Amino acid sequence: MRDLIEYAARCLVDEPEAVEVEERPGASTVYELSVAPGDLGKVIGRQGRTAKALRTLLAARAEVEGKRATLEILD
Repeated sequence: MRDLIEYAARCLVDEPEAVEVEERPGASTVYELSVAPGDLGKVIGRQGRTAKALRTLLAARAEVEGKRATLEILD
């Protein structure tokens, strides 16, 4: 799942080398996405639509694997 988030984020931003995804395991795994400050708007999108799409992809993949996961986008 980490690879899915990282791949999608790298396709969206101008500085793909700055994309980092950290995984925090637990009852519900939390993935923390950080990008370059100039690319934050591209990952969030207008009215949060891109961020919502990323979270939907993650939720669908997690359900297929029988897990729970959430995505946090860090400043």
